[in-house]
Amino acid sequence: MLMIEGVLAGEDLERVRGGLAKAPFRDGSATAGGEARKVKANRQALGSDKTVGALARFVSQALGRNKLLQLYARPARWSPVMFNRYGPGEHYGLHTDDAFMGEGEGRLRTDLSFTLFLSEPDSYAGGELVVIGAEGERAVKLPAGSLILYPTGALHRVAEVTAGERLAAVGWIQSLIRRADQRELLFDLGRVRRAAAAGESRLLLDKSIGALLRMWGVG
Repeated sequence: MLMIEGVLAGEDLERVRGGLAKAPFRDGSATAGGEARKVKANRQALGSDKTVGALARFVSQALGRNKLLQLYARPARWSPVMFNRYGPGEHYGLHTDDAFMGEGEGRLRTDLSFTLFLSEPDSYAGGELVVIGAEGERAVKLPAGSLILYPTGALHRVAEVTAGERLAAVGWIQSLIRRADQRELLFDLGRVRRAAAAGESRLLLDKSIGALLRMWGVG
């Protein structure tokens, strides 16, 4: 998992929250598939609404500008951003997301999932994103504007909100690199490359990263 601070901040964060305060929401279970529909109890902004669509594009642009996210995920395609809201008593039970989403030309393989927190953590109780891994459960509740990126295949849930309101943006990424271990290696090499001084060492890193991208990349 990767956590990134400040994907949205200041006026940008207020713009999204202000727009969603006026946006229409519906029962979130309508957009879940399979078993997930049975355990999803939240509300989701209506994607066909013009204001919601504009906000989704605004957030997508911010994600696309984030260099750390780009370096880690190596995005080939993005799903549309969706906004969800949890009030007292609402939650999303343990589930795993679909391996593919969308239809036709809009269909994508879901390699990575992200949650961008929009509410300040002290403004609501509960509502942690809980991701299950080999080390057990990891509960995440980040400052507003911060994002967590995690493997889509991981079992996860959103704990019940007991007070206040949890607002978040979620979506999925199809990566140029299918395998998580290969993405991690490229991420490490990319960070080393960013820290290296200009010269032969950086050129050799560029050569190696390029060779690995051609070897492992799909799309």
